[in-house]
Amino acid sequence: MANKNSVTYTCQICGFQSPKWVGKCSDCQEWNSFEEQTFSSRAEMKAHKRDESREIEGPKRISEIDAETYTRCTSGIGEFDRVLGGGLVQGSLILIGGEPGIGKSTLLTELLSRLTILNPKNSILYVSGEESNSQVANRSKRLGLKDSNFYIYNETNWQRILKQIKKLKPKFMVLDSIQTTTSSEIQSAPGTVSQIREVTYELMNHVKSHGITCFVVGHITKEGSIAGPKILEHMVDTVIYFEGDQFGHYRMLRAIKNRFGNTNEVGIFEMKENGLKEVLNPSQYFLDENLRDVFGRSLSCINEGSRPLFVEIQALVIENKFGNGRRTTQGIESNRLSMLVAVIEKYLDLPLGYNDIFLNVVGGIKLVTRDTDLSIIASLISSFQGKYIDSQTIFLGEVGLTGEVRSVTHFEKRLAEMEQLNYKRLVTSYKLANEFKGKTKIQMRGIKTIKEIEKMF
Repeated sequence: MANKNSVTYTCQICGFQSPKWVGKCSDCQEWNSFEEQTFSSRAEMKAHKRDESREIEGPKRISEIDAETYTRCTSGIGEFDRVLGGGLVQGSLILIGGEPGIGKSTLLTELLSRLTILNPKNSILYVSGEESNSQVANRSKRLGLKDSNFYIYNETNWQRILKQIKKLKPKFMVLDSIQTTTSSEIQSAPGTVSQIREVTYELMNHVKSHGITCFVVGHITKEGSIAGPKILEHMVDTVIYFEGDQFGHYRMLRAIKNRFGNTNEVGIFEMKENGLKEVLNPSQYFLDENLRDVFGRSLSCINEGSRPLFVEIQALVIENKFGNGRRTTQGIESNRLSMLVAVIEKYLDLPLGYNDIFLNVVGGIKLVTRDTDLSIIASLISSFQGKYIDSQTIFLGEVGLTGEVRSVTHFEKRLAEMEQLNYKRLVTSYKLANEFKGKTKIQMRGIKTIKEIEKMF
C-alpha cells in the first residue's frame, strides 16, 4: 500500500498548526505566517516508535540522584571560554546567531583552528550548506588552519550528513547553517518549522549520545531574533549572539542561554585582516583620548558581564530648519533618547525639542542598561550650549522621569577600574557620593536631580 501523506498548515513564527490555511495565527497573532507542509506516514510512525522506545522511569528522591559533573576543555580562545562559563562541555549543542556578514563563520573557523592544535588526534568536521568546499578551505587556510584532522563537507541533506558523522566520528563539528539543512523524511521546504525541529532533534540526540561538541549557526530575522521556531533555542544547551557593527572593527559575543554557566559574561573581539583577535583588556578600547576640548562628548562606564567597560557617547544638536526635529541614534534606542530630551526640556528649560539631535556610541556598542542616562544628558547639554566636558570626568547614573538621579549596581567594581585608569572626577547620584566619600582618591560629585548637572561642566 502506498504511503499516505497528511497535509497541515504550520505558523513559521511560533509553530502553531492548523488543518486549514488561516490569515492570522491565533497563537502569536502574526499575519500570513502559515505555510503548507506535508508529512509522510513513515515519518510519523518513526517518531511514534522513537517515543515508545524510551524507558519509562518514575520520580526519584534527591538523595537517589547522583550529581552530574561536566567535562570541560578549553577552546584556545579565552574570550570564547569566558562566555561559555569556563570552556567547552563535551557533548553540548551550541547555537550561534548573528546578522549576515558579522563574522560567524570567521569566528567558528578561528575556533576550529585552535581546536585542531589542541586536539591533534581527534577529527573535526565542518558541514557547510551555504558555501562550497573551496570557499571554506580558502578561509580556513587564510586563518592558518591546518588540514591534518580537519574535514570539510558541503551538504544540506541530514541523512547524508549523519552518515559522514558516523564514519568520521568527530570530536567537534560545525553545522552551517541549521536553516539550510533538510531531512528527506519531511516533505517541506528548507528553513520551515518542521524541518528545523526535526533536524535539530536528530542532531541533538546523536551528538549527546556520542559526546560530540557541536556548533550550529542560525540565521537572524529582521527583528534580530534567530529564524525558525522558538523551540530551537529551547532544544540547544547554549544560545550565543555575535553582535556588533559590521562596518566597524569590534564584535561582542553574548550568551543568551547557557545550561552550563551564567549568562552575564561577554567576549569582545576586534576584526582584522587575518581574522578575529581577542580584546583582553577592553576598558579603554572604545575611547579616543586624542579628542579633547570638543562639544557633545562625555564618558561613562557600563558593566558588561563581570568587567567594567568605558564608553564614549557623542551628541550633536543643531538647529532644525524644516519643521519637526529629527532623532537619529546609533547604539541607543530612539525612544530612550526622546524620553531624556523630554526630561531636559521639563526640568532645565532648554528647547531641545525643536532641534535635530544625533546620538552615537563610539565603537558600535549597543547600550541596553540605564546606567548611561546621566552621560547622555551631559553630551546633549554640552553640544547645545557649546560647553566643554573635561575628558577626565565620568558620568554614571540613571535618570528618572521626575529628573532624579538614581544609583547604579556593581559600583565598587567600576570605581576600582576608574582609579586604575587614573580618572579624576566622577559625577553620580548623591547617595553613592555620600556612601563612598573618603574611600577613594577620585573626586566624587553627587547630584540629586539633573538641575545640578550644568554646574559639573
